[in-house]
Amino acid sequence: MTHPIFTDAVDDIAAQWAVERPDLDVGPMEVIGRIHRVAALLDTRLREVFAEAALGNGDFDVLASLRRSGAPYELAPTELSATMMVTSGAVTKRVDRLQRLGLVGRRVSASDGRGRVIALTERGRTLVDQLHPLHLANEDRLLHALDTKERAQLAALLRKLLLTLE
Repeated sequence: MTHPIFTDAVDDIAAQWAVERPDLDVGPMEVIGRIHRVAALLDTRLREVFAEAALGNGDFDVLASLRRSGAPYELAPTELSATMMVTSGAVTKRVDRLQRLGLVGRRVSASDGRGRVIALTERGRTLVDQLHPLHLANEDRLLHALDTKERAQLAALLRKLLLTLE
């Protein structure tokens, strides 16, 4: 086993297990542990941009999903839930909050009188168009330790892992 110059908390945990249970391969834990830690740190640091706009966790996802759906920037709740990969209950909670802020609206579906459609308001579209470049710049800043080639490699590896899990 090579010893890195820099170590992190996962290295410390792996070293402890190596002493206590040298018979176990902690290699998988080193990958999964880092993915978990990175995800938690990214979540915290990504929220900062949205918090400045008084948006809660997941609010930007609703706005961005509607915006990237194309004109007229509206989706049925089930479509919105699918694009955001969250439960319908989570979508309802977020949409309620965004509707109170005047960023989205609900209306009866033109194609199905029983169904509803969630639509981005002009104010919501303006906000998401202002926030998206800031969000991308923040993501770029968070990935500053990786060069372009490393980012592509990591994206490819994560895609491969994600496809096997999904």
